[in-house]
Amino acid sequence: MWRSAGLAGDAQKAETKEEFVKVTRRDLERLTTEVMQLRDFLPKIVNGDILGTFQKLDAIESNLEKKEEEIEQLRMDCEHFRARLETAQADCMREKKEKLDLRQQLNEAKQQLLQQAEYCTEMGAAVCTLLWGVSSNEEAVKSILGASKAVKFFTITAQTMESFVKSLSEDMKQQDLDSEENQFVLALAGIVTNVAALACGREFLVSSSRELLDTMMHLLGDMKPGLCNKFKVLMLMSLYNVSINLKGLKYISESPGFIPLLWWLLNDPDTEVCLHVLRLLQSVLLEPEVLARSGAEVRETLPFQRIVALSQSRNAELQALAKELLEDLKIFEYEA
Repeated sequence: MWRSAGLAGDAQKAETKEEFVKVTRRDLERLTTEVMQLRDFLPKIVNGDILGTFQKLDAIESNLEKKEEEIEQLRMDCEHFRARLETAQADCMREKKEKLDLRQQLNEAKQQLLQQAEYCTEMGAAVCTLLWGVSSNEEAVKSILGASKAVKFFTITAQTMESFVKSLSEDMKQQDLDSEENQFVLALAGIVTNVAALACGREFLVSSSRELLDTMMHLLGDMKPGLCNKFKVLMLMSLYNVSINLKGLKYISESPGFIPLLWWLLNDPDTEVCLHVLRLLQSVLLEPEVLARSGAEVRETLPFQRIVALSQSRNAELQALAKELLEDLKIFEYEA
């Protein structure tokens, strides 16, 4: 026990000795001087740096807080826009579905309309073909003209003819003579021709269906040479029949562009078309009143060489009519 106590005392003495350092007085004084200098200058240097550092730290913390707030706001905005996007996407999908449904309904409606149009065309072609045959009977024509819908019928006839011509494609070379549309308008034109063949029919057309006459003259100028020849012939026959009526002759001949229309139609390659143009021309020009009014225009624009060429046609009927017209045109002092 005593040995242990002795050892503890020795250790304590050793620790006490280690707490002291022997230095010279000169070194101590120099160290004291340096400590005093540091005590004077260090606070000035350290305090300025620390203050600037703390200020920078405050500014950084303030900016950091603002950035965190901005990030939080952006996150909230992002969530908001994501919700709006999801809503818009849902609306878009719903609208797409609605559009698909509407498109399907539209296609179905178009198909139904097409079927109805085909049915109406077939029905119209059948009924008008029957009516064309019936209209060759005078009593039947009088019954038709005496009906309350007669004016409406010829108005619709004009509209149907015009619609048919507009539907012809620009590059169309040949008309399908067996199509329902073609049979429909041919039957309508045939009915008009038969009606105009009677005195009561001519009077009715001139008095109540001038729109139809205007339409036929307009369509004759719209259709290309060599196209829908039978349709052209029927319309020319109708106009010829109407020209037998004095009021009809006056109305047709006074229509703007009528004389140039006849000259243009004379260049059609179809023999039947040229034949009926010559008949109409002969009917119009040999009327004294028309001759007095349009003689100068005829004299200046008459395609004399074309009529001479037609007088040499292989078609006997066309040749004879052209020669007859040349004789009639001597009044204009032309020489064959």
